[in-house]
Amino acid sequence: MTSATGLPVLVIGAGPIGLAAAAHLTRRGLPALVLEAGPAAAAAVREWGHVRLFSTWAELLDPAAEKLLAPTGWTRPDAAAYPTGADWAEQYLQPLADALGPRVRYNTRVTGVARSGRDRVVDSGRDEQPFTVHLTHADGHEERITAAAVIDASGTWNTPSPAGADGLPALGEHANTAHLSYRVPDLDDPQVRARYAGRRTAVIGSGASAFTALAALADLAKTEPGTHTVWVLRRGITGSTFGGGTADQLPARGALGQAAKAAVENGHATALTGFRTTAIKKNTDGRLALVAEDGTRTEDLDEVIVLTGLRPDLSFLGELRLGLDERLQAPTALAPLIDPNQHSCGTVYPHGVNELSHPEQGVHLVGAKSYGRAPTFLALTGYEQVRSVAAHLAGDHDDAQRVELTLPETGVCGGAGLFDQPDAQQDTEGGCCATPAAPQLISLGTAPQSSCSTGAC
Repeated sequence: MTSATGLPVLVIGAGPIGLAAAAHLTRRGLPALVLEAGPAAAAAVREWGHVRLFSTWAELLDPAAEKLLAPTGWTRPDAAAYPTGADWAEQYLQPLADALGPRVRYNTRVTGVARSGRDRVVDSGRDEQPFTVHLTHADGHEERITAAAVIDASGTWNTPSPAGADGLPALGEHANTAHLSYRVPDLDDPQVRARYAGRRTAVIGSGASAFTALAALADLAKTEPGTHTVWVLRRGITGSTFGGGTADQLPARGALGQAAKAAVENGHATALTGFRTTAIKKNTDGRLALVAEDGTRTEDLDEVIVLTGLRPDLSFLGELRLGLDERLQAPTALAPLIDPNQHSCGTVYPHGVNELSHPEQGVHLVGAKSYGRAPTFLALTGYEQVRSVAAHLAGDHDDAQRVELTLPETGVCGGAGLFDQPDAQQDTEGGCCATPAAPQLISLGTAPQSSCSTGAC
């Protein structure tokens, strides 16, 4: 496609998966152009740079990227070590972006993608037209460029889900933003520490990000009297609530769940189960109350941390013909494999271009964005996705179809389908709550809020 037109493959986002996509395209001799809205590579990762990942360096490096880095004198980090988000950005992602050189442009936001001269209604000659991409630079200057194909690796970091259990902001959520956060707090920052020290904080959510916040606030409570967390869950607590523990094949992830469990057992956090938030109200004393749909309230809150997941921003893709699942907003062929109503253990077989294609030829959503609202994404999954997509765009269809990957079992049970059953117990026979099977290499016919964009890869 690109060799015939001379146009680049546009990659949206200079995060881990976007940069890996550019590395694979470059290895295949395809011109790549990476557009990043932030001022440096991995801008989103840097925002959660204080969080330590539960994947080792060995699980966070892309093979094609390593080959690109080798001639630059780059030193491979200790494969068994667990980096923070800042480590990942500074020791790998920024050097990779530097190695790609002018293929990466910063402070450039994609505001629209369409077929050149065709809105989404027009059929005639559609597939023969290149893509037109509208950009806005940091100084407000607008630009339009043309591309042969589009790989959207923009992630989901900038669109966190709200506190409201119906997927919409709770009443009063916008009015009380001064006391709300949608990120894991960096308690090493004196200002942030002061915000939560000696305070009563609600943490809404049940994924790895919530676990991280619970553990961090519990540590704060050990040295700052009066610090307490109210952990708000939409479901009940079962044997699988805190993940796989020692059965998790990513040990650091299992330990994270156990740290959250200890926060509750040691009295630093109180679990409020079966609570679906509909309103956030400020009382006369200035403190907050959460109100559930059944009228239940939890009072005397100073701060609220909302960690209810992330969702894709599809606004700038409105003129493209995307095939997306109506629930997850993930590609229709991928959605059944990652649907948390069905796949409570976060398992999905390795996948590539077949599952990532859309009615609009030449467009691929990859990385965390390809998972839509499903909180089950691992970096290794994204690296395999872009390897397959790059092979497809280069015309190497055999290699594109050969999707192989070894992934650890998640050890995490309890999909969203259980939230209406507070006392439901997960069947463990042969499932993920039992001792997981060893990882297997699977050929084509990956996962707690383990999106890389949340710091839980």
